Amino acid sequence: MKKLPVFLFICLLVGIVSCKESENYWTQYEEWRDTNDAWFIGQLGAKDSEGKPVYTKVVPSWDPSIYVLMKYYNDTSLNRDAQSPYQTSTVDVIYKGTLYNGTPFDSSYLQPNGIYRSQVKQNIKGWIVALEEMKVGDSCQVIIPQTLAYGAQYISSLILPYTTLVYDMKLVDIPGLEKPVNE
Repeated sequence: MKKLPVFLFICLLVGIVSCKESENYWTQYEEWRDTNDAWFIGQLGAKDSEGKPVYTKVVPSWDPSIYVLMKYYNDTSLNRDAQSPYQTSTVDVIYKGTLYNGTPFDSSYLQPNGIYRSQVKQNIKGWIVALEEMKVGDSCQVIIPQTLAYGAQYISSLILPYTTLVYDMKLVDIPGLEKPVNE
């Protein structure tokens, strides 16, 4: 019984330190956060030379309060056989990740075969939204707001708290998904 108060005290202390760290990040990375958020909002309103939006706002059916921005490099909508993954699907993706200013931070090309394989739901929320929207063969650019990336977490010297992420990605395959029979 004497261990319970000590355990509760340690839990309380960890909780206080964690909250303090988040508060410090909020202040410490205020300029970075504001710059990333402003850039994201700017992309939301970006127009091409014909006055059409550059990016499509993609809102998942499972949470209408969130969205990512997507720009397709090719269109597989005419391919009725192309399939989209579910959150439980395993996917093969080729990608390159950059910060809003073009600084690269990760790439599947660093993998032995150039392909990143994972279950959709094991990725950051922004990737889940994007992948569920894509069909096999799609290539696109996805802009993920910090709230759907890593939020207030300090991930690395490049992915600071409140970082907007930009990915060029291609959905190569959905291994294990039954392929439609072409007649």
